[in-house]
Amino acid sequence: MPAALAEVPDPRARRGIRHRLTVVITTAVCAVVAGYRSYTAIAEWVTDLPADTAMLLGIDPGRRPSESMIRRLLQAVDPDLLAATIGTWLATRIPPAASGSRRAIAVDGKTLRGSRTRTAAARHVLAAADQSTGVVLASTDVHSKTNEITRFDTLLDQIGDLRGVVVTADALHCQRDHVAYLADRGAHWILTVKGNQPILHEQLTGLLWRQTPEADRDTDRGHGRREIRTLKILSVAAGIEFPHAAQAIQIRRRRRRLDEPRRFTTETVYAITDLQAHQARPWQLADWIRGHWSIENKIHWVRDVTYDEDRSQIRTGTGPQVMAALRNAAIGALRLAGITNIAAAARHHARNANRPLALLGIT
Repeated sequence: MPAALAEVPDPRARRGIRHRLTVVITTAVCAVVAGYRSYTAIAEWVTDLPADTAMLLGIDPGRRPSESMIRRLLQAVDPDLLAATIGTWLATRIPPAASGSRRAIAVDGKTLRGSRTRTAAARHVLAAADQSTGVVLASTDVHSKTNEITRFDTLLDQIGDLRGVVVTADALHCQRDHVAYLADRGAHWILTVKGNQPILHEQLTGLLWRQTPEADRDTDRGHGRREIRTLKILSVAAGIEFPHAAQAIQIRRRRRRLDEPRRFTTETVYAITDLQAHQARPWQLADWIRGHWSIENKIHWVRDVTYDEDRSQIRTGTGPQVMAALRNAAIGALRLAGITNIAAAARHHARNANRPLALLGIT
């Protein structure tokens, strides 16, 4: 990681720098891997480092970074450049997709609720994550004067190669400009369609779904409920007013609580994709649509529950977005090590200061 972080510009004047940016950022990621959540906690982790561990990180044991120095630097770093650098580093460690399968990337946003102040709204970050591993590949700040739609291209520009990749996104990103951008990048897409595209949504609901047989069915039990998911597919090469649309998808979810066997709730959702029938099988489409929520379950939920992000008191400068990038780096490194329980992993790495370094390949 330190070598990768050399690409991030240091916002400080060159004169008087005692601790290189790569050292401070790498140290902060190690502390976050161990479960530390704030500037103060990161500084305390640095203070408690054994001398030999500090030297491995590039820290002089007699002149360690202070809390104020860590705080000022993390509040000034460019969060988009940092996120892009971390995403590139993580991407090189993701195993290649199996033969005959495609890589899928989920795009979704998250509000950093703890960053809200009396005079400013909470910061919002848009991220792109690898569905199979739950690793964030790119992240960008959504400014208060804009929205997720305008940051879509900026986000995916951080990912070097999208050829053959399937990008999934919610209804907000069902935009003609987005699919044109993805087509230029050689990527495929699956987009949910809701009321923000009323004409398209009406066209999809009016298709002959009753006469269409189920293409895929899946049953799941968990969290005290049973869910049956069915998927139907229709070719829409003509008749749908949306560029590059090849197939329409109807997803129906029937749920019931196990303690209330006679009460069902049914939800019907529509989606479109540019993938032709010969390019993806029904079960693959179903997996990618369901896998879209991996970004919520594997990343956003972990940041909220394990790292208590929504109650973070970090609010100044770029601090909220930078800390989100550091959490993504820690979660991604743990996921790629085969770890599924991030909370338990944080406790494990907190018990030995050398363990976070080993996870990041620092020896």
